[in-house]
Amino acid sequence: MADTSSNPNAFYGTNLTCIRGERMVFAGLDFAVDDGDVLVLTGPNGSGKSSLLRLMAGLLPPAGGALHRGGMDILDDPELHRSTLHYVGHQDAIKPMLTVSENLTFWAGIRQAPPRVADALAAFGLAALADSPARLLSAGQRRRLNLARLAASPAPLWLLDEPTVALDTASVAVLIRLIGEHRENGGAIVVSTHTDLGVVTPKSLRLDEFAAKEAYVA
Repeated sequence: MADTSSNPNAFYGTNLTCIRGERMVFAGLDFAVDDGDVLVLTGPNGSGKSSLLRLMAGLLPPAGGALHRGGMDILDDPELHRSTLHYVGHQDAIKPMLTVSENLTFWAGIRQAPPRVADALAAFGLAALADSPARLLSAGQRRRLNLARLAASPAPLWLLDEPTVALDTASVAVLIRLIGEHRENGGAIVVSTHTDLGVVTPKSLRLDEFAAKEAYVA
């Protein structure tokens, strides 16, 4: 694998092993993501796409191997690593008692740059719901609120787990536009998706190539 450590935003994993419970999900996995890259994770259900994204986000430690960002092991300073990425997983990270605007303001406030809450809500068609309690949102509205974090505050690395689930066509188009803009600005993206996101020359990583056949289910 090429040495990407000279780039402060370069992100790579070497010889990664993931074990969940007593099951080895994958082993011997390498990846590398540089500025402007989109790495698309593929493979059947259970092959480890979500687990790999959680490892990349520093939410799950690898059972073997290491993940580096700009040459530094992310476990050496996990808070610094997490402060420079957006992770959108299967679970909607929404506080139900806060309003839509308050939820987004909370997440955007973690970043150092001034938040763009109003613009982000407008982009995902949530401006009219800004003062509504998040507990009243539909599944699609909750998903759009989570994705609005991408537009509300900058982060060089996006980790997206099936981001188009529960989205309407218009919201998918917004996400595709944001991904294109993020790449143009030098951002990197790792995404698990079954939807065509219009990505030109993406990288691809098939997870079941790193697992025994009995380690996943179709």
